[in-house]
Amino acid sequence: MTSPDKKYPNLNLLEVSVENNLEMVARDGVALRADVYHPNDSNKYPSLVCRTPYNKMTPRYVETATDLASRGYCVVVQDFRGRYASDGNYEWMWRERSETHDSEDGYDTIEWAAALGWSDGRVGTWGHSNASWAIWMMLDSCPPSLTSTLASGISKNILDINFGIFETGRRLEWTYMMAADMRRRAERIDGPTTPVEAVKRWNQVERGKYLWWLPLGDIPDSVFSDLNDQLQSYYGAQNQEFQHFSDVHPKVQTPIFQITGWWDRLIGTIDHYEGLITNGRKDLREQHRLIIGPWGHDATQFTGKIGPIDYGPMAETTYADLISRWYDFDIKGIDNGLSDEAPVQMWVIGEDKWRGEHAWPLERTEYTPFYLHSQGGANTVGGDGYLSIKPPMPGESEHDKYVYDPKDPVMSLMRADSQAAPVDQSPHDHREDILVYDFPVFDSEIEVTGPVSLKLWAKTDASDTDWTAKLSIVYEDGLAVNLTYGIMRAQYRNGYQNPTLLQPDEIGEYTIKLNPIGCLFKPGQKLRLSVSSSDFPNFDRNHNTGNDYWSDAELRVAQQTVLHSRQHPSHLLLPVIPR
Repeated sequence: MTSPDKKYPNLNLLEVSVENNLEMVARDGVALRADVYHPNDSNKYPSLVCRTPYNKMTPRYVETATDLASRGYCVVVQDFRGRYASDGNYEWMWRERSETHDSEDGYDTIEWAAALGWSDGRVGTWGHSNASWAIWMMLDSCPPSLTSTLASGISKNILDINFGIFETGRRLEWTYMMAADMRRRAERIDGPTTPVEAVKRWNQVERGKYLWWLPLGDIPDSVFSDLNDQLQSYYGAQNQEFQHFSDVHPKVQTPIFQITGWWDRLIGTIDHYEGLITNGRKDLREQHRLIIGPWGHDATQFTGKIGPIDYGPMAETTYADLISRWYDFDIKGIDNGLSDEAPVQMWVIGEDKWRGEHAWPLERTEYTPFYLHSQGGANTVGGDGYLSIKPPMPGESEHDKYVYDPKDPVMSLMRADSQAAPVDQSPHDHREDILVYDFPVFDSEIEVTGPVSLKLWAKTDASDTDWTAKLSIVYEDGLAVNLTYGIMRAQYRNGYQNPTLLQPDEIGEYTIKLNPIGCLFKPGQKLRLSVSSSDFPNFDRNHNTGNDYWSDAELRVAQQTVLHSRQHPSHLLLPVIPR
C-alpha cells in the first residue's frame, strides 16, 4: 500500500456547504442532531455517517467531514443520544448491548441519511474508537441502505482491551472529560463544562490525586458528575464481556475496511477481520480489508513519527485519505489501485514499508517457543536473564524472584493522553521488580509477525496478584522501545467468568495474551521480554489482598517467583515468519 495521494491524483475539490443541527427523530421520539457537510451544487452523493459522543463540532470532525465532502460525499456527523446537541439520556458503552439505544439509533440514522436531499441513497460509515463501537452496534441491526462500511480502532471484545482489569489512567481521565458535557447540560458549576477545560484540569490538578485514591470507589461523587453512577457500576464489571461483536460478524451485509496500528491498544480490531473471514458471509470474505500501520490510537492524523522513531513519509496518511480511498473504490467504483492489493496491508516495523498479505494470522507462520533462562538473577537490565530456543536443562537455576509492592508500582510509560505509544524504556532499567530476559544479539534477520503469548509458571504468597509481560526491541545503540504488552490477573487464570483466588505459594500456569506484533529484527538488535506485576496506571494495581479493588484500602506486599525449570518451562510463543 502507498499513501492515497501517491496512488492517484486528487480530483478537483468541491466547494462545501454545512447544515447545522439537522434533526432526526429516533423511533422512540428522541431528537438526535447532526451537522451535514455536502458539496455546494445540485448533485447527489453517497452519504458517509459518523455518530460520536465527543461533540460533532470538535476540530477533528469538522476537518475530516469538510475534507470528505470536498471529495464528493454527503457527510453526516451526529451527536450521540444525550450528548451535546442531541436530546435524551447518555448511555455509555460499558454495559450490555441491549441496555443502550445505539443499535436502533444507528439503524434510524443510516436510513435518515440515505433520504437526505443531498444523498444518492448509498450510505457508508466512518468513525474511530467509540464512534466505531457505534458502527458495530448499528451493524447488528442491518439497515437496508448501508452500502459499505469503514470502522477503525475498536476491538472485537472489551476483554481484549482491559484484560479484565480497570484501566485506571484512561478510564478516570475519560470519565472526567465526558462528565464536562453532563455538567453543561445540567447547568452545574462544580467542575469543568468543556472537554478541553476538563482534560487540562485533570492533567494539571486532579490526576495526581485521584489515580492514587484509596479506595477507588470512594472518590467523591461530584468529581464525575452525572456519570458517577455508571462508573460505580462499571468498577465491579471488569471481567464481563459487553460487546459480543463476534455475534455480529455473521450478520454483516457489506464489505468492511478496518484500520488499526501496532501501538493502538484497541489492536483487537484485527480480530474483527479474522472473525469476518471465518464467520461472515462467504460472498463477502474476499472483499473485507484491513490495514495495520505504525500508529497509535489516533483518530485523524496517522503520522510516521511516533515516539523516538520516525518511519518516514510512506507511513503517513490522514483519516480522510483512508476513508475516501475506500469509498471511492467500494461505492463509487473508481479504479484507484485498491483492487490490486492484498486484503491485509501492514507496515512491518524494521522492514519499514507496506506489505500485503492474504490472511491473518499469516499462513506461513511458524510458532516458536523462546524459553526463559537465568542463573537466578534476572532482575534489572543488568541481570543474567536470557531467552533461548532451547528448553531448560537439569542443573540450571529454576526460578527468579522479586518483590511487588503496590505502593511502588512499575509506572506505565505512555503518552500524555494515557494512550500507548513506543517509548524509551530506560527509566525502568534499575527496577529490581522487573525480570528481564534478552535474546542474544541477532546475527541475521528474524521476523516476528502475528499473535504473541507468554506461558508463565509462577507463584506468589498473596491470594491474588498480577503478572505482566512486555516485549521490546533493543537497537544497536541500546535504545529499548516497547512493541507489545499483556497482563493477567491471577484470579482469572481459569477464565474471566470463573475468578478463583490463590493458595499461597501454589504454582500456577498462566497463559498471558499479548497484543499482536509485526517486527523485523535486524542483525545487531535484540528482543527483550520484561516480566513484572504492575503496569500502572495503564492498569489498576493489584492490592494482593484478593478483595474487590474498588472498595479495598489495603495494599499488601507480595513475594513473587517466576519458574523456568524443566518441569515448568516458562516461554514466549512467537509467530516467526520464514524469510
